[in-house]
Amino acid sequence: MRHLWSFLAGLVVAPVTWILVTLGQDGSARTVDSWVEIGQFNSANLIEPAVWLVVGGVLLGLLGTLRVSPIGPIVAGLLLAVPYLGLAISPFAVRNRIPADWTVLGDPLPLRLPLENGTLFLIGLLLLVAGFSGQRWRQWPTTKVEPKAAENPDPADTPLDDWPPTPERESTEPVLGNPKSDPTEALPRQTDGESPWSTPPRGNHRPTTTTGPR
Repeated sequence: MRHLWSFLAGLVVAPVTWILVTLGQDGSARTVDSWVEIGQFNSANLIEPAVWLVVGGVLLGLLGTLRVSPIGPIVAGLLLAVPYLGLAISPFAVRNRIPADWTVLGDPLPLRLPLENGTLFLIGLLLLVAGFSGQRWRQWPTTKVEPKAAENPDPADTPLDDWPPTPERESTEPVLGNPKSDPTEALPRQTDGESPWSTPPRGNHRPTTTTGPR
């Protein structure tokens, strides 16, 4: 379906662009010629022909740059470029087929002007190049972005069985060559005449002491 709509767009844009370019070129040429004759100029006189050219340029830009289908640019390019090639084969027959008595808003519409000066041929080649460029009609590659793990876990995203998160326990195994991890430090201190593994006396038992003669 998109190829059909693109084909119809090419059929419409080609003649509309021909008319808009004719209005812009003819209006600009007549304006500049009048400036030369009177020796003065008024930039406001170029606004009307510039508007016609801007509208035509926007239509051509949309048709040639949108990534829809290459059918539209190719059809419009052929419709604009083939008449100029026909001038090299049968110029009089081609000129006679183009109406010369059309008017727009009371102004004459010389449709032969952009054909004879080569403007239509240039625009047609641009559209043909845009249409036959297969690389621009391919889909843009997309890259998937992997979500980063959150540094601080959210209680709402953590299961009840795993909340609160338990901190990692430090290893209590001794490390070779590290004096601070000597396992003998955990043993009770040994006093003179007492085994380090002896148990203290229970209850109220007090050790008996012997005294010498007073």
